[in-house]
Amino acid sequence: MPDEAEKSAVDASIHYGEGTAANPRTTENIASDEIPIGDPPDGGYGWVCCGAVSLLNGFTWGVAASTGVYVSHWLDGDYFPDATVFDYAMVGGLIFGCALLFSPIWTIATRELGRRPVMLTGCVVMAGGYIAASFATKAWHLLLTQGVMVGVGIGAIFIPSVQVVPQWFLKRRSLAGGIASAGSGFGGLAFSLGTDAMIRHLSLAWALRITGLVAFGGNLIGTLLIRDRNHLVKPPQLGFATHLLRRYDCLLLLLWGATNLLGYMVILYSVSSYATQVVHLSQAKAGILTAVLNLGTAFGRPASGLLADRYGRVEVSFALTFGCGLSVIALWIPASSYAILMVFAFVSGAILGVFWLSIGPLCAEIAGLKEVPSFLSLCWLAVVLPTTFGEATGLYLRRPSLGRWNYLYCQVFAAIAYLVASVFLAELWRVRRVEKAESLRPESRKPMGRMRHWMYRYRP
Repeated sequence: MPDEAEKSAVDASIHYGEGTAANPRTTENIASDEIPIGDPPDGGYGWVCCGAVSLLNGFTWGVAASTGVYVSHWLDGDYFPDATVFDYAMVGGLIFGCALLFSPIWTIATRELGRRPVMLTGCVVMAGGYIAASFATKAWHLLLTQGVMVGVGIGAIFIPSVQVVPQWFLKRRSLAGGIASAGSGFGGLAFSLGTDAMIRHLSLAWALRITGLVAFGGNLIGTLLIRDRNHLVKPPQLGFATHLLRRYDCLLLLLWGATNLLGYMVILYSVSSYATQVVHLSQAKAGILTAVLNLGTAFGRPASGLLADRYGRVEVSFALTFGCGLSVIALWIPASSYAILMVFAFVSGAILGVFWLSIGPLCAEIAGLKEVPSFLSLCWLAVVLPTTFGEATGLYLRRPSLGRWNYLYCQVFAAIAYLVASVFLAELWRVRRVEKAESLRPESRKPMGRMRHWMYRYRP
């Protein structure tokens, strides 16, 4: 029988994600494998790493959020005569898709070469993509530079950096994740407003060049500040962790991410165009809507992280996912004025990116701290298709012939995506409750072989 200190350590490891009942290891093995590395410090240099990741998110995904501003200007001007609306939609899709598609490569490269060389490569490639895009004269030039190159660069920065924050925190893991992901909101706010101003006062080409140079500087600082705890955690950092695909709880999390981001991409890139085409607002007001959406992200994610640490990560993620689907139905579909759109932009901005806020802490809680890099690699692959084609799907679902209801199918699609995603999290919530009840049951009441049978493990 373990003594009281060992019992407390085991309970903490199960509750905070250092091992779960879904893992086929026994409780005693969990304790012996995880406890010797020591609990994460829940602070110290971890806050510096949290700030560094927030900075990196601001100069990667925050910069990528300004793509909608470029799309608006491309559509209004005659920059690329051979380009179609689908080509412009694919620029944003390729940024997300390419950033996540090569995640196994970046995970393995981080294991073999180290975190900093991979991230420095990303800094150069991303900046080069924006600068090269300023010289583009054809649509395929644009797709190759501002789409593929920028996406690959962002991936080389984001994939190694997002693995770091969960290693430094335990009880405050979701709060730290919220602060880190909030950087994309502040970055999106700054770059959305700044990009529009640069295009109007300088030119579109110079806006791209300045963006590339500024992003390089910001990402370089973040890369130099970040530090991992791999020497203690010793994660395997597998590119394709197929053993996790045999776990029901892991599959539920992957399905949640894929369906969640279908709705995310549609909302993120459709709100500003909805404002100009349906509500007939000016480009300036549409740009302000995008900025307000990013402002909601900046303030909403840390608050959501705080709630997740207080009330449970799966539970709060479920509530935010379900709430985003409801906000589309309650606010966006009936929106016919600037004021309502402003409310929707702020509310949806605070909760629509729940995936980016929660995925790191949830991976640690579901699979265990050592498996975070490997599980995240699977998560990025699971969301490649939704992020690549989500925006194009939203544009395809528009029906100009319906006039006021031009975006109705697009809006319904986004709402359904979030509501279906919430179903997967509701099932994960149920599974976790069953696991917890099972872990508290005396060993004498557990028949032999029971923990090895996954169908029984998730039976109420």
